[in-house]
Amino acid sequence: MIKVIVVEDDELQRFSIVTALEANSDEFCVVGEAETGAELFALLARATPDIISLDIKLPDMSGVDIARRLKRERPEIRILALSSENDTSTVQAMLETGIDGFLSKSKGILNHIAEAMHSIMQGVEYFGSDISQIIYRLYVAKNQTTEETSDFTPQEKRIIELCREGLLGKQIADRLCISLKTVNNHKSNIFRKFGFKSTSEMVQYAVNCGAIQM
Repeated sequence: MIKVIVVEDDELQRFSIVTALEANSDEFCVVGEAETGAELFALLARATPDIISLDIKLPDMSGVDIARRLKRERPEIRILALSSENDTSTVQAMLETGIDGFLSKSKGILNHIAEAMHSIMQGVEYFGSDISQIIYRLYVAKNQTTEETSDFTPQEKRIIELCREGLLGKQIADRLCISLKTVNNHKSNIFRKFGFKSTSEMVQYAVNCGAIQM
């Protein structure tokens, strides 16, 4: 029997999830329901679930903060995240917390939630098809970033670092003892190579991919 706590602030959605799980009463037991993060942690003082079905957008706490706290304080509890907001940054942030599964509400979670929970309880992560596509894109982007980082020459990195410090073209030229034209040529090459449209975009990318330090 898999013991579950359902965390969902939408009453109708929460009712649907609970009903779907209770339809398999020989497999699942809903030991609690919560509408907020505060309610969840109060509930955990008296209930011990195997898995938490976690809506990641709650009125008082973000799903990322809840998942981090759960993994820190109650690492034995598995987490199945549910969300209607499946942008890349949200998915990446949730994955970094160490969640065990992720389903998109837009893809009919009721048809997959039981399967997802069984998989998670067997130690196998479970991600819905659209979430898996985002994860793949993140993987590809990470690999591309790793490859592209080496494309910054040492001089380009120095110029980007000085741009991050707020220096302008002439100031950079003076600092590096090169001509302003050389500085502009380097920046033009970087912009063309990576498709940047602004200096701030160039600097942010270089920081994100680890080419320079913040």
